[in-house]
Amino acid sequence: MPTRHAVFTGRHVVLGDGQPPRAATVIADVDTGKIIDVLDRTCSRAEFPDVNDADWTDAGDLHILPGIVDAHVHLNEPGRTDWEGFWTGTRAAASGGVTTVVDMPLNSIPPTTSVTNLEAKLEAARGQCWTDVAFWGGVIPGNQAHLKPLVNAGVRGFKCFLIESGVDEFPCVNETDLRQAMHELKDSPTVLCFHAELDKSPETTASADAADPTLYSTFLASRPQQLEVDAIALITALHREFPSLRLHIVHLSAAAALPLIRAAKQSGLPLTVETCFHYLTLSAQHIPHGRPEFKCCPPVREEANREALWEALLDGTIDCVVSDHSPCVASLKKMEEGDIMGAWGGISTLGLGLSLLWTEGRKRGVGIDRIVDWLSVQTAKHAGLSDRKGQLKVGYDADLIVWDPDAQTTVTKESLNFKNKLTPYEGLSLSGVVRRTFVRARLAYRGPEDGFVDLKPIGEQLL
Repeated sequence: MPTRHAVFTGRHVVLGDGQPPRAATVIADVDTGKIIDVLDRTCSRAEFPDVNDADWTDAGDLHILPGIVDAHVHLNEPGRTDWEGFWTGTRAAASGGVTTVVDMPLNSIPPTTSVTNLEAKLEAARGQCWTDVAFWGGVIPGNQAHLKPLVNAGVRGFKCFLIESGVDEFPCVNETDLRQAMHELKDSPTVLCFHAELDKSPETTASADAADPTLYSTFLASRPQQLEVDAIALITALHREFPSLRLHIVHLSAAAALPLIRAAKQSGLPLTVETCFHYLTLSAQHIPHGRPEFKCCPPVREEANREALWEALLDGTIDCVVSDHSPCVASLKKMEEGDIMGAWGGISTLGLGLSLLWTEGRKRGVGIDRIVDWLSVQTAKHAGLSDRKGQLKVGYDADLIVWDPDAQTTVTKESLNFKNKLTPYEGLSLSGVVRRTFVRARLAYRGPEDGFVDLKPIGEQLL
């Protein structure tokens, strides 16, 4: 049986090799989903007479980019599928050019803290995924014996909390728990990720409890930058005891912690750091009172803090950008009450990240090649997928998107593909539109007009 090929050609192709867009043609084997050749020129349709029309893509003046790897997503299935789920979450991802999501160990029930629990998640995901999906494991008190089996079962690494997570089944760890976990993992090819907030002064929370819960300033005061600074001080101190284990800070929000991070990196410790779209595009001064959809933990901070995060991203202190898509049902967001303090903390972003970062980045002269590095190359590296994801090169999965950098779109509830359509970005005008998404050379999303018409979920579990 002859090999079925797919061809993607264009004048503005970003391969993920650090170079700006250029003419190129990517040729893939549809059956294996792998890239078999990359030519440094455009090709004509006549050069590939045996390729089906459905497998021929000429992007013309549009861009071809590697698929995005979103390494921080809460899909919440099984157990909280009214919050999100594999079906809706991965469709939302594909609509924004995300071809791989890495699912967090919470807020599913059960959380991914043992192989048995991982198997429950794999069963729930089967046949539902429109993108490829990988999985993080979780570190909680007392589950150290489950960590190496989870590594062997294929989780990409582990997540833990230094402050309460918000769900009972995923408690936070203390310094003793961390030492035990790090000792267990120190010789494994894995990474330990930290929700880096550590509350050493309960009176901060107590004073916030007495203030107006609908004011964003009340919430911001309850999660000061010092919580992140104290957490990262502990993390880097422990890192010096276990220098062979890579550690990772998730969703960095506090610019005050950047000196600690820079010092750790300069000392040679294998530490990586992510921030999120919301910390780079929103600022506290512009958040209205009584709008819980802007709440996340750690919080969106002041404008000067946002600028410092951008500087750290540009100079390489921050390695990558992720969504931390963390939805919930409307009742838990307490929208009617406007109760920011009492609301679930999480921002829904899946499908919007590329446009958000491009809209903000181009104001700063950031090219699409840098954005691809932050959203695809570095996130794939972080998740242990850099041998197959994040770049367009021979032997890699043919995950790519056709993208219009100049198209404008307005975020509406109707344009969102995730389940609970609450987002702080509603009404925002953004640049850049994904016209098509391909997962392993197969069409996974047809663009804003036709969406998922006549398509089936083709995502695989990456273990």
